Amino acid sequence: MQIVVSGIPVEVQKKAIKNMHLSVKPPDGHVVVSSPKDMDDKAIEMFIRTNLRWIKNQIEEFRSQPRSGKRQYVSGETIYFWGKQYFIKFVASSKKNSLVLDGNTAILSMSKDSTVKQREKFVREQYRDKLKSAVEKTLPKWEKITGLHADSWQTKYMITRWGTCNPEAKKLWFNIQLAQKPVECLDFVILHELIHFHTRRHDSLF
Repeated sequence: MQIVVSGIPVEVQKKAIKNMHLSVKPPDGHVVVSSPKDMDDKAIEMFIRTNLRWIKNQIEEFRSQPRSGKRQYVSGETIYFWGKQYFIKFVASSKKNSLVLDGNTAILSMSKDSTVKQREKFVREQYRDKLKSAVEKTLPKWEKITGLHADSWQTKYMITRWGTCNPEAKKLWFNIQLAQKPVECLDFVILHELIHFHTRRHDSLF
């Protein structure tokens, strides 16, 4: 289950333990609270609020750490589509931007003057396109199996979650980074979020 406290998403894991435990985990500083199975949600929220200053400090430390090995989208680097590794071959081109998968090669054609940010944005849009096509095919299958239906869905880039939902609006969101993972992961996330239309918590009913 996930709750949001002062704008900070917190993953709550209920376990067979006696005391609550709080952690802020790398690499992005996502917050996890482990609590006893019978702990009241209000008590969990209060526990988080009493530790907000520490949580924010830890998140800031993670976010301020220098990131090594940031992808430049140049020849020789690797990217993934549906769990398969591809080696980038960058081709300077004055024509329309393109990304073509050929064997184990991802041929990225863009202007030689394109920036890393521009290349990253273009590649992310390729992930978005592939994810949208996959969701259009896969979501109806799980809706039919579960009898649970989404009124709408969208894709977006997310750091800490693979998917999320709004049960009241019957709306789903999927992380475009799912297009990097094996397609079975998309099945899992779709099913997971649909079930939250039936129950919000990760309880026995879930």
